[in-house]
Amino acid sequence: MGTPRQRGATVPPTTQKAGMDIVIDRDKCMGAGQCVLIAPEVFDQDEADGRALLLVERPGTEQHEAVREAHESCPLGAITLRES
Repeated sequence: MGTPRQRGATVPPTTQKAGMDIVIDRDKCMGAGQCVLIAPEVFDQDEADGRALLLVERPGTEQHEAVREAHESCPLGAITLRES
């Protein structure tokens, strides 16, 4: 048995940070570049064919909003997000 909690005691918050994994389907990507304009710290474009390149596979939480916007702005849905 664990120690009983005292009245008014608080439970510490979880220290696990929310994560985000990004996958680009380069076969779907048409090189519109919206992702690069919205989140240039995370996405770039291949100089050879113009298709999206991923600079950061797991961006920091400060970049999550921009990555979500890039995902939603992709005209062919080539960006897949998995959040945990």
